[in-house]
Amino acid sequence: MKAAVDLLVERLNGLMPRHGIVLGSGLGSLVNEVRDAVRIPYSDLPGFPLSGVSGHAGEIVAGYLGRTPVIMLAGRMHYYEHGDANAMRKPIEVLMGIGVKSLILTNAAGSLREDMAPGSVMQITDHINFSGKNPLIGEPSDGRFVGMTSAYDAELQASMRAAAEAEGVPLSQGVYMWFSGPSFETPAEIRMARILGADAVGMSTVPEVILARFFGLRVAAASVITNYGAGMTGGELSHEETKDMAPIGGKRLASILKRMLGGGNDIE
Repeated sequence: MKAAVDLLVERLNGLMPRHGIVLGSGLGSLVNEVRDAVRIPYSDLPGFPLSGVSGHAGEIVAGYLGRTPVIMLAGRMHYYEHGDANAMRKPIEVLMGIGVKSLILTNAAGSLREDMAPGSVMQITDHINFSGKNPLIGEPSDGRFVGMTSAYDAELQASMRAAAEAEGVPLSQGVYMWFSGPSFETPAEIRMARILGADAVGMSTVPEVILARFFGLRVAAASVITNYGAGMTGGELSHEETKDMAPIGGKRLASILKRMLGGGNDIE
């Protein structure tokens, strides 16, 4: 980790961001809002994973969002790419190593609620790790026993809701269920997820929440809704649909994050 931290500190040239953002599908354009941006390809940083998913850039972008220094991970490695739930450990550990205190995670997800249509945004208030995989399996320290009762920070959630209200963007709230992917869920699995209390389903984020809490970071998360779950409309799901719909909700979530972090809310 030290080599990556040292290189990142050198490239940031005195910038000290305390807020990190992981940009999921549809949020890539948020990097264009960063002032005085420093761009660092993941390939330059020792140990950083290189995602093979189309639509994920694979670079760090740091600078100012409004008047707030931020650092963004434009692209993530997913469990389904190599079967490694721990794939995002190095990037998150490096963010902690340079002094980041809070991490905002974003993703594209499928809606399980008829009142939460494609193009909308859902704040994640809790999650269900349906995959059963955990990034802390094999971690030797007692730190692996991470409490998840308050995984999603109440203050950050309140700031996100206030920002959405100020921007006039409807913000749903709900529970995110993590399926491993890469295949989409079946209609039966979607019916099960609804019975178990999920409001949206997706293929990322949960391992990152666990890792962030392990490293002592505060967490908030939001999903861009790109489709309804399998069987809810009768149509088939596809990655192309995800990529086509993600920018619509992505613009709404981007406006929330700009207000939340750059609009003078003074989040610690």
